[in-house]
Amino acid sequence: MWQQTLYEFLGTALMILFGVGVHCDGVLKHTKYQGSGHVFAITTWAFGISVVLFIFGGVCINPAMALAQAMLGMIPWSSFVPFVIAECLGGVVGAVIVWFMYADHFKASEDVVDPVAVRNIFSTNPNLRNLPRNYFVETLATFVFITGILAIAKNYESMLPVGVGLLVWAVGMGLGGTTGFAMNQARDLGPRLAYQILPIRNKANNDWQYGLIVPGTAPFLGAALAALFVRHVMGLF
Repeated sequence: MWQQTLYEFLGTALMILFGVGVHCDGVLKHTKYQGSGHVFAITTWAFGISVVLFIFGGVCINPAMALAQAMLGMIPWSSFVPFVIAECLGGVVGAVIVWFMYADHFKASEDVVDPVAVRNIFSTNPNLRNLPRNYFVETLATFVFITGILAIAKNYESMLPVGVGLLVWAVGMGLGGTTGFAMNQARDLGPRLAYQILPIRNKANNDWQYGLIVPGTAPFLGAALAALFVRHVMGLF
C-alpha cells in the first residue's frame, strides 16, 4: 500500500503543478501567458490530469474519488484515510513548489494585481456567493465527474487517461463557471493551506468558511451519490 499512497502524493502534487501553475501564468505580471483566459486554464488542467494518469496509472488524486472507490470495493477502506492525507499533502507541496517557481512574478504583482485574484490562483471561490447554490453546483459537478470516471474505467479502461482529460475539460467548461469546479478537496484545501502559510504580501481573506463547507464536503456527497448511482442504476460495479 505504501507505493500506491506515495503515488497519490506524487500524482496530486504533479496535478497541482499544472493547475496552480497555469493560474499563475494567467494572473501574475510578466509571465509569458498573462491574461490567457479560462479556456487556456481549463485545458491545462485537463491535459495535466491526463499526464498524471499516464505516469502513475489509475490513481485517485482526489479524496472524493477515494471515497467512491472504497464504497465500491475498488480499494480497501483501510486505504481511504492514508490516501486522503497523502493527496492533501500533495496539494500543499505542489502549490508551494509553484509559488517558488513564480516567486519573482508574485513579487512583481504586489500592489498591482488584485489580492483576490492572487488568492484565487490557489483555491476555488465563486464570484457570486450563495452557499446553498454553490454547494449544489459542487455536488452536481462532482457527481457527474466521478460517475464519468467510473464509467470510463469500467468500459474503456485503456482510454482512461485521455477519457478523464476530456471529462475534466467538459465539466470545467460546462459546469465550472459558478464555483470554479473544485470537485476535489486536495485540489482546493491543499493549495488554500499553502496560500495561508506562504510569504505572499497583501493577502486577501482566505475564506475558510467557504473552503471547508463547499469544496471541503460537497465533493464527498457528490462522490457518494455517484458510487450509489453506478452500482444500483448503471449496474457497473
